[in-house]
Amino acid sequence: MRYVRRVNADATDAPGTPQAPAPGRLVLLTTSHRVAPGLLSWPAWQTLRGADLVLCADAAHPQLPYLREAGVVVGTDVPGARELVEFCRAGDRTAVVITSADGDSELTDGLARMAGSGRETMPDLELLPGSYDLPGARLLDLVQVMDQIRRGCPWSGVRTHQDLAKYGIEEMYELVEAIEEGDREAVREELGDVLLQVVFHARIAQDDPDEPFSVDDVAGTIVEKLIHRHPHLFGEDEAHTPEDVKAHWARTKAAEKRRASVTEGIPLGQPALALAGKLASRARASGIDALPAGEGIGYELLALAVRAEAAGTDPETALRAAARTYRDAIRSAEEAASGAAD
Repeated sequence: MRYVRRVNADATDAPGTPQAPAPGRLVLLTTSHRVAPGLLSWPAWQTLRGADLVLCADAAHPQLPYLREAGVVVGTDVPGARELVEFCRAGDRTAVVITSADGDSELTDGLARMAGSGRETMPDLELLPGSYDLPGARLLDLVQVMDQIRRGCPWSGVRTHQDLAKYGIEEMYELVEAIEEGDREAVREELGDVLLQVVFHARIAQDDPDEPFSVDDVAGTIVEKLIHRHPHLFGEDEAHTPEDVKAHWARTKAAEKRRASVTEGIPLGQPALALAGKLASRARASGIDALPAGEGIGYELLALAVRAEAAGTDPETALRAAARTYRDAIRSAEEAASGAAD
């Protein structure tokens, strides 16, 4: 985004009278703290190197060492709006003010008042973005905030993986519920809560005295895994259908894990119906027919789960949908009973 406004000080000029170009140029340069210092756009570097005056009120601004290394002299004593305007007008000069992360409201408000008065000859006023956030940049904020919480919060500072385990399960259930209800705002919020669990656990792991790892290690591991398991995108294999992709995934995963049984890696702590469906999926994919014979409701439910999976239906999802309908029926019955009682 670029904003340039020219204002002529002569209020007696008749409408339509050509106005002289505004003398000088005053640039407010914005940067993102989520981008590595020094990675500025080419227009920003051109403007900085060609400016007559470069200022930044924040002496600890992360860009300053890189600007000075590039030969740009930066002052930290930023005058008021009128002094800056007069500096630019005096010799048709260019001044650049590098704004802080919180902005410089006093300066911008002063410039706005001068420009809006109609009584001032203003230099070109330009807002120049020097860097932009990349996709995923807000994740850096989350990591930074989590680090501050871990170091400063009495509760968060002493949590362990074991302490947080139950919250991870709860947050996933809440996400599933939001998805099933079709509430997109809730889905976004619950995804954030799940993401917090990942970042929190990674931050706890960073403090481990024997085997520490960080959120970067976590991200690096999953990136490597995704690349390795998508050879049709990052290698020379080909896949034209979802079935081809699943086959690639299964072969690669089997080679990685070198499991003695298809049941390895299936968490037994998951809900029983989901567990039955996952076991049935692994067995069917491997051509194994091993449904146990037995009596009782447990075996009947197991058989139903196996049938559902074979038919392409996730048994856990199907039962949850039926249970929600059951809940609504109970509420309707309660309302009807309440109405009859009145």
